Amino acid sequence: MTIPCTWKHTTNIYEVNLRQYTPEGTFKAFAAQLSRLKDMGVETLWFMPITPIAHKKMKGSLGSQYAAADYTSINPEFGSLKDFKDFVEEAHSMGFKIIIDWVANHTGWDHVWTLSNPEFYRKNPDTGDFQTASGMDDIIELNYSNHEMRLAMIEAMKFWVREINIDGFRCDLAAWVQLDFWQQARTAVEQLKPLFWLGEFDELDHPEYGKVFDASYVWNWMHRTKDFCDGNLSFVELKDLLVRYSEIGDGAMRAWFTSNHDENTWNGTEYEKYGIFAQALAVFSVTWNGVPLIYNGQEIPLRTKRLEFFEKDTIPWTDTFELHDFYKKLLTLKSTHPALRGGDSNVCTYLLKTAVDDRVLVYMRVNGEASVLTVISFSREQLSFNINGESLSGTYTELFTGSKKNFSSDTEFVLERGGFSVFYS
Repeated sequence: MTIPCTWKHTTNIYEVNLRQYTPEGTFKAFAAQLSRLKDMGVETLWFMPITPIAHKKMKGSLGSQYAAADYTSINPEFGSLKDFKDFVEEAHSMGFKIIIDWVANHTGWDHVWTLSNPEFYRKNPDTGDFQTASGMDDIIELNYSNHEMRLAMIEAMKFWVREINIDGFRCDLAAWVQLDFWQQARTAVEQLKPLFWLGEFDELDHPEYGKVFDASYVWNWMHRTKDFCDGNLSFVELKDLLVRYSEIGDGAMRAWFTSNHDENTWNGTEYEKYGIFAQALAVFSVTWNGVPLIYNGQEIPLRTKRLEFFEKDTIPWTDTFELHDFYKKLLTLKSTHPALRGGDSNVCTYLLKTAVDDRVLVYMRVNGEASVLTVISFSREQLSFNINGESLSGTYTELFTGSKKNFSSDTEFVLERGGFSVFYS
């Protein structure tokens, strides 16, 4: 039986690509950003892998952070183990939670285990050498049929909880690893403290993994929203997919996002993919049932900048942080409003009707007397419409403008293309 992580219902996740965050690319340099991120409403910091990178078959001049050379050491590029411990203590003192990327399916070619315990790895039957991971020749796959390897992996995970006091794991390619390992690992590691477990898998494709993880990815939603924005999918089909996610229930949450390290580098920024709907989808990601996930730099925003993966490529920060207040309003509402608690069976989320349901998404989230109404246009033209529903009444405050609206007498909306409004009571 897993230990509950109570703060998961109100948190948000901000992904940190430490290599690219500052010119120095270190924990110490990043610490200077904590006050700004705290003001923006960020609560949980997810660090991409912080372990040393294997050199054999390394990609680029710096290599992939997902090709580990040792599970219990720090990449010297980022600083020392003490630097990270000091950083976590400082972040905790400011109210942040810290989760780290955990790459359990594979390691780099010269991970310390390749010498000390080569039996921990799968072997290529044709060559007798280590088995490369699918489509990625700089990493080799671990053998989860090996009981001792599992125990060593769990001990490595415990190391970061025991020595550094981290608050959870983002588990890379979680569905590539046997489900019973995650069950075994969570039970064992949480003997130390309750943790947050974010799994990189889509629960529509792997529903059984939802029984172990607190939150999962929405790859289907992400791909289908791009299809819609490209004109290759109807909005009705998009809403049908949303219903399928809702039918999963609240046993686990979905992590909603418009960008992450993979998407930004390989497929484009949220503005390249979603165009005029980029901010609307960000509003959705925070106000729908689940946990919002933001990639560093989206607050600038990174309209066309794709960050290099295997080379140094510092985020082009500016002094304006154009979307700082946009995210601050959303994230603060998410963390403080009872109706936006994610994965809470006390919260009801339902769609409202309009005469333009083929172009707008209107939904209420209700928890007792508290409610949040979100209205998003998925039209490329200005829309005027009314919201139908006897349940919508009383005076609400609009999040971004602070204006009041009494829905008992006024249910009319005018939204620009890709426009949005969020009302709370």
